[in-house]
Amino acid sequence: MFRVKKLLEGTLSLKDHNAQINEIYDIMKALNELTDLGMPNTKVIVS
Repeated sequence: MFRVKKLLEGTLSLKDHNAQINEIYDIMKALNELTDLGMPNTKVIVS
């Protein structure tokens, strides 16, 4: 988690509230993609 925080560090520098919301959504999307990369892909095999 430390590496992710360092990668995405910074304060919400934008003064516009809507722009801050968009910046937060971008950070959340990046975290979700990084989490998804670490999850195993499983397949159901029916014999």
